Amino acid sequence: MAMSTENEHPVKAFGWAARDTTGHLSPFRFSRRATGEKDVTFKVLYCGICHSDLHNIKNEWGITSYPVVPGHEIVGMVTEVGTKVTKFKVGDKVGVGCMVGSCRSCANCKEDLENYCPEMILTYGAKYYDGTITHGGYSDIMVSDEHFVIKIPDNLPLEGSAPLLCAGITVYSPLKYYGLDKAGMHLGVVGLGGLGHMAVKFAKAMGLKVTVISTSPNKKKEAMDHLGADAFLVSRNTKEMELAMGTIDGIIDTVSAVHALLPVIGLLKTNGKLVMVGAPEKPLELLAFPLLMGRKMVGGSGIGGIKETQEMIDFAAKHNIVADIELIPMDYVNTAMERLSKADVKYRFVIDIVNSLKPS
Repeated sequence: MAMSTENEHPVKAFGWAARDTTGHLSPFRFSRRATGEKDVTFKVLYCGICHSDLHNIKNEWGITSYPVVPGHEIVGMVTEVGTKVTKFKVGDKVGVGCMVGSCRSCANCKEDLENYCPEMILTYGAKYYDGTITHGGYSDIMVSDEHFVIKIPDNLPLEGSAPLLCAGITVYSPLKYYGLDKAGMHLGVVGLGGLGHMAVKFAKAMGLKVTVISTSPNKKKEAMDHLGADAFLVSRNTKEMELAMGTIDGIIDTVSAVHALLPVIGLLKTNGKLVMVGAPEKPLELLAFPLLMGRKMVGGSGIGGIKETQEMIDFAAKHNIVADIELIPMDYVNTAMERLSKADVKYRFVIDIVNSLKPS
């Protein structure tokens, strides 16, 4: 068994990176920091592909610094721990999500909301404390402060649990915070992609009635027969939408494209809540009057803190919740990105790092 140690030398790492705004990914050698006293080093086995990876490799949000190794749905097995690590040991199944650092002292951090820390450090493309740029999980090895490492329960398959670290927590957190987790409530889920299908799974496990709202009538069978949704509305079908007005307690809107909010707000009961978790690139039109007529609210939510992410993973293990994935080899990643841009995936690509990432 490997010893708990502080390795003095940087670790050679290998992954795939984008080098310019074409977003084309190709093999890339780099270094990880040596395992520090509070660090956990793990061999990456699988990494999910999030829609934000696609935005980042093409610099669509204007924050990318190249070369960038994407990936923040990372799972693997611990190979080394620092001498002051208390929560993990060699051989543990672990994961890292969207962040690898925060100030740990602000009001948000003290409330276990590291995801809202002004100094949060993203898992890739951000500046770490030592001045280096963070690299994500499209790579063979990961080093993280133990505080930002999640324990993956043994009964969860690693490849299916990888997307929980971003897509899963992104929908779980607002369900809890906005009080939309009470059995018998009626939840609407707008969009049936990576986030949407997770929202349906978590909501059903919480005992909610779930209606999926989508522009695609052809997703009805999948939503109801496979994912267990109770109802399905085609958002472009005015008659269907009118019949459902005022019937839903809360809605999780996962759509990242520009779309009309007015018909969605109309579905809410008095005091209903519309929670945005998708991030359209252009502003959405939001009229005040429909909110006034029924004391409705529009909110937002972004991932979740570390404590809540662990709670979400444990809940998923208890209820056997994993993402529906398409497992792909590393060299398929550019094709996967093209398909993702056309929403051609059910419902999350996961890269089989352990079996397909080979140093060239």
